[in-house]
Amino acid sequence: IYKSDPFPGLSLGSQYAVTVMALPVPEQWDKFYQSLYFYTHSCAEKNGLEQCKQDWYPRHVEVQQEGSNITVTFNLAPPNLGIRRYFSFCYGDVKTKYTDIVPDFSKNKTHHSFQLSGLHEKNNYTCEIAAKEVDAVRKRFKIYVMGSQKDIPSSALASLAVVPALCLAVIAIFGVLLAALMGWRSKMHRKKLDVNPEIITLHEETKTQKEVVILPEYRVTPPRLLICYSGHDGPAHVKAVMQLGAFIQQHMATQVCMDLWDTLSIAEEGSMTWYCRKIRESDFVLVICSPGHRQRHDTADPEVIHDDNLALMSNACSSDAIIQLIGEEVGLAKARGEDLSKYMAAVFKYCKETDIPTELRLVSHYTLPQDLPLLFSHLHGVALHRPGGYLKINNITEEGFTTVPTGAALQLAIQEAGMMLSEKQQQMEDSSYCDRVDV
Repeated sequence: IYKSDPFPGLSLGSQYAVTVMALPVPEQWDKFYQSLYFYTHSCAEKNGLEQCKQDWYPRHVEVQQEGSNITVTFNLAPPNLGIRRYFSFCYGDVKTKYTDIVPDFSKNKTHHSFQLSGLHEKNNYTCEIAAKEVDAVRKRFKIYVMGSQKDIPSSALASLAVVPALCLAVIAIFGVLLAALMGWRSKMHRKKLDVNPEIITLHEETKTQKEVVILPEYRVTPPRLLICYSGHDGPAHVKAVMQLGAFIQQHMATQVCMDLWDTLSIAEEGSMTWYCRKIRESDFVLVICSPGHRQRHDTADPEVIHDDNLALMSNACSSDAIIQLIGEEVGLAKARGEDLSKYMAAVFKYCKETDIPTELRLVSHYTLPQDLPLLFSHLHGVALHRPGGYLKINNITEEGFTTVPTGAALQLAIQEAGMMLSEKQQQMEDSSYCDRVDV
């Protein structure tokens, strides 16, 4: 048996239902919960009648003003409390206005209305209303007394009523004159250009405005994108690829999958098994091409082996086989006449299109980050331009992607990777030149 009091602060004199449920729900039970209705004690039962008179106050107060007449309506206390008299006072200027309220219970037993008088116009007042009991709780409300229109002469009111009509007439005349002037200037401009008016009219009618392009509604979940890359180009290039994946996942409504983000599954399944499963499950496969793809057959390069760590070498070895596997899939799809949109190739701006392997030349290829809008269009199947509309997302444009933290990190990673690659290529050229001099 479990006992507790988990429901403090319940309203007095109110009905509640408490439900006790077994979690998790037992599979074999038809009745796994129990509900019980109960009433809380009334205020008089719990605190005594005198205390309840002090604690009660009007909860609903409504103020209406018509001219200088102010009407206040409030809810009356329950009959069992025996409250028969109320009071109200307002203060906002030098004097305080006190009003004694005696409701007529024969007319209405739930609400009462009374008139506030003696308040000065165009002044703010703070008023309080309460039961006429010792130390009773008071309800506070505010009133702004508006000025009445009884002092305005009838002739002035009539003249004020004529002003809107005159304004409308002046605006209409001005609009007609403006339209005539614009038509005359357009006609003179056409004569000056000596262009067929029908062509100009057709151009004006077909001129379109910018509008929002909505993503297709048939896709319930975001597209799944597998990013493949080569680890031959060092940690800086791998960091740029990781920043690209983070940017695509955060700002391009795409679920990104990378081997460095799922090392536990790779350890359990093996690298090739994991890649084959992800290629089959993904909606798109993006290969980030770099100079390292040209070196994948040069396994005897000692510099690559010593510079890269074990994780990058593992990726470099597996990426060679993955590129060949993707190339075979692309070739088979092309031979069968199937759609090749699942596979894409991309290079960063510090790489060249010649870094794209031959087997991937058949698929769409992009240069990042300037082609981020094209990549977004490919992933979501929306056109960048169409009659009457264009696609523009500030966070993925070449000028605007650096305004978000992940975009700025992506730009920095690309710059660092480009510098590292340039230094590496310079060292290789210097080494080759020294070898030729020695010979």
